[in-house]
Amino acid sequence: MADNDCLYGTVREVQLGFAEAVRSMEAALQAEGFGVLCQIDIQAKLKEKLGVASPRYVILGACNPALAQQALANDANVGLLLPCNAVVYERDGRTYAGVVDAGTMLAVTGSSALGPVARQVTERLGRVLAAVAAAK
Repeated sequence: MADNDCLYGTVREVQLGFAEAVRSMEAALQAEGFGVLCQIDIQAKLKEKLGVASPRYVILGACNPALAQQALANDANVGLLLPCNAVVYERDGRTYAGVVDAGTMLAVTGSSALGPVARQVTERLGRVLAAVAAAK
């Protein structure tokens, strides 16, 4: 499978159709203790606001309440970086799923106290992505 990693997250090509990948991502997030707070249909928004056609692209804003509480207890401003995002999108007839790297995201705070929380979030999101990538 082709990977499409970036400095701030991990993306994998998945063998599911778009809608199946979104459902699989939601289920895998839930299995790791994350709730999906919002689902943003970027394709629909770009069509509505700009009148442009674009490939299917969904952003899932996910939150693990216990981990969010730990992060907020260390730094009330960390809410500016929440929720953790996951994406499912199509490019060139292929479906991709991705998750943010919480360690990279929270590193901008400069707080070493957030390191353990960031590692837990990154590990859980890694398992989420692995589950979606393994689904057939």
